[in-house]
Amino acid sequence: MALLADENRVSELVDALAGQIAEEIARDRSPGNGEGDWALVGIKSRGDILAHRLAQRLDPAAIGERVGSLDITLYRDDLSEIGAQPVVRTTEIPFPIDRLNVVLVDDVLMTGRSVRAAMASLLDMGRARRIWLSVLVDRGGREVPIAADHVALDLKGHGSGLDESDLVHVRLRPTDPVDAIELQPSPRKQGT
Repeated sequence: MALLADENRVSELVDALAGQIAEEIARDRSPGNGEGDWALVGIKSRGDILAHRLAQRLDPAAIGERVGSLDITLYRDDLSEIGAQPVVRTTEIPFPIDRLNVVLVDDVLMTGRSVRAAMASLLDMGRARRIWLSVLVDRGGREVPIAADHVALDLKGHGSGLDESDLVHVRLRPTDPVDAIELQPSPRKQGT
């Protein structure tokens, strides 16, 4: 594994992502735009940790207590492939999403399939004013047409040196022992 970001760099990236979201909130809350309310919803299992960290860095007047977590297990398009008894965790969104600007938060955007599943789940819960997508890392490699509105670390595109089978792992406390972003090269690059 190669280290792409240590704990300090991860903190800087979270700050940068919060700054991008704060700019959207400021534009939305400017005169003439209606001052919409905002919510952060993180995709389990690290997007929810990230959503809570972002909420600590954003204007409480816009976000309030509207931070939730979303389990997408039953909305996945590969549910039949992940085992006979998939682990379903709790979705915790203790507020109605109708007419809210919802920032959907995930750690890594790659194929777009997890985000597609998350949007389907959110739409079953109500009609948001708008759904924004904020990711810590955009890995590239889309299989569905999904694009992030806010990205802290962009690894997609030519010149990134990533192979399509390279994996990016985000580690966040308390789930992991340390905050880090790591690259796991494909076995072809490792010579196996």
